[in-house]
Amino acid sequence: MNKITPFLWFDHQAKEAVDFYVSIFPNAKIIDESSNSDDIQSISFELFNQRFIAFNGGPYASFSPAISMYVDCENQEEVDSYWDRLAVGGKIEQCGWLSDKYGLTWQIIPNILFDCLNHPDPIKAQKAMDAMLKMTKINVNELLDAIK
Repeated sequence: MNKITPFLWFDHQAKEAVDFYVSIFPNAKIIDESSNSDDIQSISFELFNQRFIAFNGGPYASFSPAISMYVDCENQEEVDSYWDRLAVGGKIEQCGWLSDKYGLTWQIIPNILFDCLNHPDPIKAQKAMDAMLKMTKINVNELLDAIK
């Protein structure tokens, strides 16, 4: 069966990054490591049963926000947990976006966000949009207050 596996290119910190990601997400695991002499070359790992490959390829490629890891969160507690750990040493952006300390872009989004943005009342939907545009980390209570 064919599968699509995201391939993450790092300069030289693939192992460090994978250990970081596996420490954050529940039931995450390292599947396999391959090395070239003393250096780890690539690591296969899983987050939420999705396989990834991390590769030490040198400074020839870098991450871009054009591709991001979207984390669908059930509640504010999940948003806070993932955001607070992934943001350490990284760069915080607007509307639930951040780049971690390795440059990989993440969207940490509560699933209620799209319910608010797609509210049947267009005025309330716009209020939700206005509230979201003022946020870095998405705050569920502020979104819900905006559509009251």
